[in-house]
Amino acid sequence: MTEPSLYDQVLDYENRANPWPLYEKLRSQPVWQEADGTFVVSTYREALALQHDPRVSSDPANLLPEFAAIRPPGEGDGTATGFIRTDPPRHDVLRRMAMRQFGPPHRPDFVDSFTPTLQTIVAKLIDKLADRQQADIVDDVAYPLPVAAICRMLGVPPEDEPTFSAWVEPIVNSLGNPTPEQLQERTHAIQAMANYMFELAQRRRAEPGDDMISGYVTDDGPDGRLEGADLFGTLVLLLIAGHETTVNLITNGWLTLQRHPEVLQRLRTEPAFVIRLVEELLRYEPPVHILPFRTPTNDIEIGGTTIRKGHPVAIMLASGNRDPHCIPHADRFDPDRVGNVHLSFASGVHYCFGAPLARLEAQVALVELAKRLENPHLVADPPPYRPSPVLRGPIHLPITYDRVSPR
Repeated sequence: MTEPSLYDQVLDYENRANPWPLYEKLRSQPVWQEADGTFVVSTYREALALQHDPRVSSDPANLLPEFAAIRPPGEGDGTATGFIRTDPPRHDVLRRMAMRQFGPPHRPDFVDSFTPTLQTIVAKLIDKLADRQQADIVDDVAYPLPVAAICRMLGVPPEDEPTFSAWVEPIVNSLGNPTPEQLQERTHAIQAMANYMFELAQRRRAEPGDDMISGYVTDDGPDGRLEGADLFGTLVLLLIAGHETTVNLITNGWLTLQRHPEVLQRLRTEPAFVIRLVEELLRYEPPVHILPFRTPTNDIEIGGTTIRKGHPVAIMLASGNRDPHCIPHADRFDPDRVGNVHLSFASGVHYCFGAPLARLEAQVALVELAKRLENPHLVADPPPYRPSPVLRGPIHLPITYDRVSPR
């Protein structure tokens, strides 16, 4: 029997709770080629360079035919992937059209203006914990918060938010190495979401508001309007990317704070400290561990290896975040770190569209949890993790506490 490679071991669920020793071994050389032809890039400099290399494509159509079987689930079947699966110049057009309703220069204060809304959402979620002494940080706070936030930004009615949770989960669970059942569940969820989104877009076109969907269907900007599959792809991307990564950021963040009680105590008394804290959490326990499905359009010499044209490339973001050759004391959790750098929102033209919102949601949630939960303790460490090796975070994070302080 063939010994599993280091990359195979990273993908193995048995190592989900602690992949860091495997990443350290991976970094013994910058680039590895797997038996199936995949190239794995694990060091900071090489991971960063490839994300800025115009010869690296995000379009799975550039994979050689023999790698078609490992394309992203649903790719090419009409389901949505948004602009993350496109290359310039088309990527740049779609991203500009999407960004006009989300951030600068068209709406520079849009995300920041949601701060009071986020604070209200989090406060109400924590209020619900006051009549008990045990909670699940995932189910009770980290999961409902980004659903409520992105739905309100998009213009989805609050009563439909639980439905979105039911759609997002099977789509996210299909990442990595999905079973046939997971792919079927994904297809059903995508179709249900498509039907809903097209109907909602029609309503917003007839009666527009100040939400993002209204902007997408009425704004005649320099690149035109988002329509059809491009509109749906962007909306699904925002729902999924704006949800699952933030769930993991908040949950990984609270888990790390519980493991470092002195930092948790500091956050209680120094809430402005949360800005530096979240940046270090992004580096130390990132919500996205692997950037999969990249493909060179030419041979690329990097890290002493030739990455072959048309082969799949997996960029190990989390491994790069702890590369000691670029980040001093990389395995140390240090919220006071000077010159903090990380790959957690990717880099280059595909830098995370929703990074400002993810940071803000985590900052608001962690401050409120720290201030109001008295004497919290983990029920289990490590907690159970989600199946995906790409979007890594606990599927549940049960805690106990003495009481919930009033607002």
